[in-house]
Amino acid sequence: MESMLNKLKSTVTKVTADVTSAVMGNPVTREFDVGRHIASGGNGLAWKIFNGTKKSTKQEVAVFVFDKKLIDKYQKFEKDQIIDSLKRGVQQLTRLRHPRLLTVQHPLEESRDCLAFCTEPVFASLANVLGNWENLPSPVSPDIKDYKLYDVETKYGLLQVSEGLSFLHSSVKMVHGNITPENIILNKSGAWKIMGFDFCVSSTNPSEQEPKFPCKEWDPNLPSLCLPNPEYLAPEYILSVSCETASDMYSLGTVMYAVFNKGKPIFEVNKQDIYKSFSRQLDQLSRLGSSSLTNIPEEVREHVKLLLNVTPTVRPDADQMTKIPFFDDVGAVTLQYFDTLFQRDNLQKSQFFKGLPKVLPKLPKRVIVQRILPCLTSEFVNPDMVPFVLPNVLLIAEECTKEEYVKLILPELGPVFKQQEPIQASNMILLIFLQKMDLLLTKTPPDEIKNSVLPMVYRALEAPSIQIQELCLNIIPTFANLIDYPSMKNALIPRIKNACLQTSSLAVRVNSLVCLGKILEYLDKWFVLDDILPFLQQIPSKEPAVLMGILGIYKCTFTHKKLGITKEQLAGRVLPHLIPLSIENNLNLNQFNSFISVIKEMLNRLESEHKTKLEQLHIMQEQQKSLDIGNQMNASEETKVTNVGSQIDKVFNNIGTDLLTGGDAENKEDGLQNKHKRASLTLEEKQKLAKEQEQAQKLKSQQPLKPQVQTPIAPVKQTKDLTDTLMDNMSSLTSLSVSTPKISASSTFNSVPCTGLGMMFSTSIDNTKRNLTNGLNANVGFQTSGFNMPVNTNQNFFSSPSTPGVTKMTLGTPSTLPNFNAMSVPAAGAKQTQQRPTDMSALNNLFGPQKPKVSMNQLSQQKPNQWLNQFVPPQGSPGMGSSVMGTQMNMIGQSAFGMQANPFFNPQNFAQPPTSMTSSSSASNDLKDLFG
Repeated sequence: MESMLNKLKSTVTKVTADVTSAVMGNPVTREFDVGRHIASGGNGLAWKIFNGTKKSTKQEVAVFVFDKKLIDKYQKFEKDQIIDSLKRGVQQLTRLRHPRLLTVQHPLEESRDCLAFCTEPVFASLANVLGNWENLPSPVSPDIKDYKLYDVETKYGLLQVSEGLSFLHSSVKMVHGNITPENIILNKSGAWKIMGFDFCVSSTNPSEQEPKFPCKEWDPNLPSLCLPNPEYLAPEYILSVSCETASDMYSLGTVMYAVFNKGKPIFEVNKQDIYKSFSRQLDQLSRLGSSSLTNIPEEVREHVKLLLNVTPTVRPDADQMTKIPFFDDVGAVTLQYFDTLFQRDNLQKSQFFKGLPKVLPKLPKRVIVQRILPCLTSEFVNPDMVPFVLPNVLLIAEECTKEEYVKLILPELGPVFKQQEPIQASNMILLIFLQKMDLLLTKTPPDEIKNSVLPMVYRALEAPSIQIQELCLNIIPTFANLIDYPSMKNALIPRIKNACLQTSSLAVRVNSLVCLGKILEYLDKWFVLDDILPFLQQIPSKEPAVLMGILGIYKCTFTHKKLGITKEQLAGRVLPHLIPLSIENNLNLNQFNSFISVIKEMLNRLESEHKTKLEQLHIMQEQQKSLDIGNQMNASEETKVTNVGSQIDKVFNNIGTDLLTGGDAENKEDGLQNKHKRASLTLEEKQKLAKEQEQAQKLKSQQPLKPQVQTPIAPVKQTKDLTDTLMDNMSSLTSLSVSTPKISASSTFNSVPCTGLGMMFSTSIDNTKRNLTNGLNANVGFQTSGFNMPVNTNQNFFSSPSTPGVTKMTLGTPSTLPNFNAMSVPAAGAKQTQQRPTDMSALNNLFGPQKPKVSMNQLSQQKPNQWLNQFVPPQGSPGMGSSVMGTQMNMIGQSAFGMQANPFFNPQNFAQPPTSMTSSSSASNDLKDLFG
């Protein structure tokens, strides 16, 4: 199957190439470009029909070509007869001019390979349409294969043939002699045209006398192309060798029969025995009944029967056939009127075009597009007729596809879009286009909309006619969604605003506002706020309709989800404009209520939005304050920790130096300064130290304003572990408070109270040396959860107003500071002496005269710090005491770590606690030895 298709395709390609090459040698190709093979026609469908264009004007034509290869089988004299017959038919057609005859654009040209001539554009022959596809390219084009004639086309086509015959018989005094479907051509518009005058016979009598037509006897020896088609030939041609105009009418009857019977003729003729066939045909015609004509419409059946009558005088003539009721159809009459339109004056045309919209819906689309549309668009050259033709053209455009509209209608509308003269016609054209604007914007390409359609709309907005302006403003919202945004923003809106401001018509001004209100949804929010709303304040008139239009735009913008008015616009522009307008004297009660309602809605939203904003700002400010306080506290805490750490470092550096080298350190108010290390204290230093001790003793002897009762600590047994003593001392100090700056509620404080520095010196130097090493390496579990208390956020973190002069430590949750879970213990077997109150005056030299003192108990309970290890002398150093001193020195490290780890633990804020603690006798002796 595939090979057969390929073979057929190659054959068609070869034939087409041969025909094209044959045509290329014909003089016709000098002026015309030959295109595709589209149809066939003429006697025996011998002429191949190609589409083509004229080179100079690009005008579309049809090129008829007879390829001489078709008659290669004939003898030379037979070939000459055929060529002469074909030439005669074309030459006769070229001399005749009538709307019902095929129009020749270029006369016959002969070359070595072919005959060719050009005519008006052609669709196909009637024979092709009825199913005879001889001499057509293969495969047959779907345009021809699927073509179906509508009733109106059939009626009007037969009417056209009748009119053509009437012209030949009455005006030219000619018998065609071969009226067949092959010689009836359908042009591109669908009109039926007569061709094939190969066997025409002209009257031999003068024109004023009864015409007489000579007839040649049938010669069966001639080639078939030299004889008419016998199936459509009247019997008298064969049987009586006579012909007259009635003979063509018989042929018309057979054509009508074939049209309603799918191209099948009423009789089949045996060309080998034609006389016998015609004798049989004559007998059948004399007994022709209605049963043989069942496919023919009833209203024309009798007329066809008359046309097929054996007696020529009984047959209706051509003029009579044009007047039968069958052709009195509204569609056929309409098409006929279009064909004679050039004969009508403007008044007749205008009346016809006014009634045409009622007829168009009754006609098939193909008939309208092929036949009516070209006639309508041809009237655009007459400016006075455009307002009458244009509604019909746009009505047809509605039924066309976008492609058909762009191809067939839009090119013809281009000059109409720009027509401005005469003024009255131009205004009517604007009105018509505005009413069909949605159609134009839907089917017209964007570029053409921008170049042709929208300029026409702009012209309508600027037209002097108030009616046109009103109509334009009313119609614009219906197609605003089809206009591109830049054109609307930069061209359409400015013209609407100008129409509102410059017009003297209240209706135009109100319609301008209404139009703006309806197209707001297609605009950008900021364009409305920056361009439309300020424009409202420029409108000078105060008529109620105008004011309500202004209110409508404000309300639409205010309530629209996409748009909306900012509270700044409400407060600064909208409300100051609306409130004065609301009390205009021209407004009635309902209009005033409308103003007040919108104003209240705006005020409510203004209040709500701004209140919400202020509340959010307030919350943000409070949060920022908290963050700022936290940052300040963190900065101050870091500073305090640094200061405390440096002070403690200096204190214990001096202490360590004194312990290890016997040197002295002196602290002043502007900072601790190390003096030169000496082997022993000078007399002046001893005197100064004694004075400081006396001053410290006086401070200790002073009673606080509200002394705090403390439970005396029971004497510790000699055999009790030092850790237990330490725990007891710590529990007795839980009531001590420290005065510290206020902190945030989220901050907590966790610390272990110190037992004082006095215990550090409760043993001899030898014991201290030995226990420093042991105590720093020995840890025991210690829990501080018993000291955790919530922070009171309503008071200073460390201050207690009820006990001035007495400090009290407030302990927080353990989460913010390290949990001191290990403390050093003395070596096993270490002994403790009985504790007694310790003289603290010897420590006064560690602080300046204006700095508050830190108790030794407070320092002693802090966690050890690694930096203290550098002051631990090696084992066996002279002067170091018992293991108690190691424990007390370990407490010093704990005190220093506690003050450094807790940023709120500032020794400068500590007051001297009451002397209620005990110390060992050895520690007292060591103090005396150390400080004199």
